[in-house]
Amino acid sequence: MRLSPNFYRNRVCLNVLAGSHQNAKDICAAAENFVVVGVLSKNYPDPESAIADMKIYAQETNNALSVGLGAGDPNQSTMVSLIAKEVQPQHVNQVFTGAAVSRALLGQNETFVNALISPGGTIGMVKISTGPLSSEAPDGIVPIETAIMMLKDMGADSVKFFHMQGLTHIEEYKAVASACAKFDFALEPTGGIDLDNFAEILQIALDAGVKKIIPHIYSSIIDKETGNTRPEDVRQLLQMVKQAVI
Repeated sequence: MRLSPNFYRNRVCLNVLAGSHQNAKDICAAAENFVVVGVLSKNYPDPESAIADMKIYAQETNNALSVGLGAGDPNQSTMVSLIAKEVQPQHVNQVFTGAAVSRALLGQNETFVNALISPGGTIGMVKISTGPLSSEAPDGIVPIETAIMMLKDMGADSVKFFHMQGLTHIEEYKAVASACAKFDFALEPTGGIDLDNFAEILQIALDAGVKKIIPHIYSSIIDKETGNTRPEDVRQLLQMVKQAVI
């Protein structure tokens, strides 16, 4: 298992999408390796083609690879687990019910596995019914503490709080950040994060005392013509991280 530079020893690590192998390398350089590069399983027709290509991404980024679902699509959960087993990436994105499967198939505890929970509409409560079947059932709303403890039971490392819609659910996010700090769990804010609200979203998690924060910044920094994440925007994000944690 190859660990990407700075991932474990630094409090904040960016998570951005790569549009190509070269874009992935450019992102790592721009972020000075304070990044895991997201590649979406949904972009591939089958696990075999995804595994072959993601192994290249892993090699070219010193395994700073984050295997993604694709807009939190629960139907990608099994495919993500199958990819993770073969590629052994640095980071895995999962729905709530898929975290334990990914951990079991990985066969080790070094890869960072998150689990998707969503705003529950009430401060301190979150939706955990984010799996392929449960997402079609009535909402499963539980206290954030319960969600975290269930995820610890399943071998997950962090909460992926999605879809935040930027600052729309900011009070619920504050409660999630507080719980992650209290119960020693990592936090991955996701959805609608851009260059304008990134600093505030990051600072809330830092002020709460969260030990590991992995903000996902996706469509807002992707060039619509090329499909690549703009390295200059990644550099700007990195500077905001440095200003916040120094």
